[in-house]
Amino acid sequence: MTKFIIGAGEVFLIIVDVQERLAAAMQHKDRVAANIFHLVELAKMISIPMIVTEQYPKGLGSTIQELKEILPPLNILEKIAFSCCEDPAFMQAAASTGRKTAILTGMETHVCVLQTCIDLLKAGYNVHVVKDAICSRSDENWQTGIEFMRDAGAVITCTETVLFQLLKVAGTEEFKAISRRIK
Repeated sequence: MTKFIIGAGEVFLIIVDVQERLAAAMQHKDRVAANIFHLVELAKMISIPMIVTEQYPKGLGSTIQELKEILPPLNILEKIAFSCCEDPAFMQAAASTGRKTAILTGMETHVCVLQTCIDLLKAGYNVHVVKDAICSRSDENWQTGIEFMRDAGAVITCTETVLFQLLKVAGTEEFKAISRRIK
């Protein structure tokens, strides 16, 4: 039961491969990007560590400009393996957060997001997959990835659920700022 409960001091945010050429091929890229932006803004407000990756940026381009503009200063990790966990720098970054629950977002659901999720679970992390902050080129592949990750033990959630679980209460400045964002 505790794997379903998240708190600001227990989680870190992973943004997988939200890159120019990859995003251009996604049907739901605008909705997914907007939801990732909401999560990034809250993470900045309440000091949640973030890890951002790029899959083969030479071929797929860099992280989309709109995301780069709102990210705090951090090192974007380049990779060639589909699973972020295959990269020792990623695993070091995850471990250095001191947190055991990952909030997972990005592209593509059935490839890099899925393989990262499985490897994080295998490494002992709890994983909350934000279903409206991930996408694939086809809805069928997206759905398959979601079902696979749920069957593997990940918690499937959505952006607003994560935001309000982390905020815990209404009335704070953070709550007011996030409420304005999602209207």
